[in-house]
Amino acid sequence: MEMRRLGKTGLSVAPIVIGGNVFGWTADEKTSFAILDAFFDAGLNTIDTADVYSAWVPGNKGGDSEEIIGRWLRQARVSRDKAVIVTKVGSDMGQGKTLKETYILKAVEDSLRRLQTDYIDLYLSHWPDADTPHEETLGAYAKLKQQGKIRAIGCSNYDAKLLQASFDAAEKAGLPRYDVLQPEYNLYERASFEGPLAELCIAQDIGVITYFSLAAGFLTGKYRSKADTEGRAREGRVSNYLDAKGLRILAALDKVSTETGASPAEISLAWLLRKKGVTAPIASATSLSQLESLVKSATLALSDDAMALLDEAGG
Repeated sequence: MEMRRLGKTGLSVAPIVIGGNVFGWTADEKTSFAILDAFFDAGLNTIDTADVYSAWVPGNKGGDSEEIIGRWLRQARVSRDKAVIVTKVGSDMGQGKTLKETYILKAVEDSLRRLQTDYIDLYLSHWPDADTPHEETLGAYAKLKQQGKIRAIGCSNYDAKLLQASFDAAEKAGLPRYDVLQPEYNLYERASFEGPLAELCIAQDIGVITYFSLAAGFLTGKYRSKADTEGRAREGRVSNYLDAKGLRILAALDKVSTETGASPAEISLAWLLRKKGVTAPIASATSLSQLESLVKSATLALSDDAMALLDEAGG
């Protein structure tokens, strides 16, 4: 499996990152273990999660995904140094969204305990915090790096202006900068990443791992009408894509699928892998058949004509 350099972190990641948001939500522990086993057996190596996953599920408290990954790590055939673990801090776990130093230093200990590991490979600021200076947040990460509890840092949901401000603060204060960005980016939702943000990431050699890479499942092609979404876990979000633009994208995916034999999900991920500035998309699976499809996308090469067709449909 091809490995991709993740910016300046020193980490190498396979072309597809497995999304842990479904672990303890739409994938129970047994299923999650099977998916992780198959994922690593296929030569892929990176798991994305967050401390807040999946607090939105009735009966869950947050940390559920990390706990499942931790129990898998304890029993896995994969040695810890072969797995790249990405988790996040700053979402509302009952205290509101915050990136204050005292909170980060406590939250990382909770994540390490749940993950049953001594270190986190990549630790991300999940959401911006306008009430906390970049210097305070980056200073907390500097301490954790010195202690060996985290290897690299990044951020999620930052725009170009905010990301540049964090770089400026890091340089002025002599602190580590964010070396990875996790933006929302897919065939449907392009405007927030393409343009200034993507250009900044390329110029600054920032690793980019995209989330909602399949638009909450819409780009799998299984949702073609409102009726298809009824009663589904992601009904509310998927319904937002069922407009003229979304249907145009599905038609383009169907055309490329006919030409290549690949599924719409595989094509959507392969499209991301060819976009300049993207290191690897994150995608979730709740079954081994879905996981098999994700693995195929890692080696699917789209033609220039297919890329142009998809670009036009989602533009």
